[in-house]
Amino acid sequence: MIEGRTEEQKRAVIEKVTQALVDAVGAPKENVRVWIQDVPKENWGIAGVSAKDLGR
Repeated sequence: MIEGRTEEQKRAVIEKVTQALVDAVGAPKENVRVWIQDVPKENWGIAGVSAKDLGR
């Protein structure tokens, strides 16, 4: 994920991804692990251009 999300937003992503896996594949909630890696904008490319250069 491109850097810049708040801790609250990351918590929401973790909760929703976990629930999606529980719902989609029946995984026990206790077995779901979610890893968020903040990627600097200059290291994220979209259509051949860095996210930083795109103003993201």
